[in-house]
Amino acid sequence: MAALAILVSVCAVAVLLVFRGVALARRRGSVICRVRRGNQGWRSGVARYVGGELHWIPFLGLRLRPRHAIARRGLTVSSRRRLTTGEGPAGYWTVECSAERGPLFLAMSEDALTGFLAWLESAPPSAHLDAV
Repeated sequence: MAALAILVSVCAVAVLLVFRGVALARRRGSVICRVRRGNQGWRSGVARYVGGELHWIPFLGLRLRPRHAIARRGLTVSSRRRLTTGEGPAGYWTVECSAERGPLFLAMSEDALTGFLAWLESAPPSAHLDAV
């Protein structure tokens, strides 16, 4: 009987995590995005534009608050390229950004990349003064 209770609990947690991921991905203005800092592996999550910041929330986790809040001010794109077959999903692009905390890599679909670049370019002119 105890094994059945544990199995039901594990299934309930799995269903809640899946529901959380779907709810995050379906929010308006959210895009599926992977993040990598330094030599760490890719982490899947949802990115959402909130004012002058890009909030990234991981798919796996219990918190609904963003794990990374990437400020648009001072953020510059160093390079971008299409991901190779072994690196990630087909059709995804990776963007290397120079941020306050060091290099940051984002991987997203081509449509999401277009939106990301438009969001960066729509910054007020004074936003890039400190990036020089």
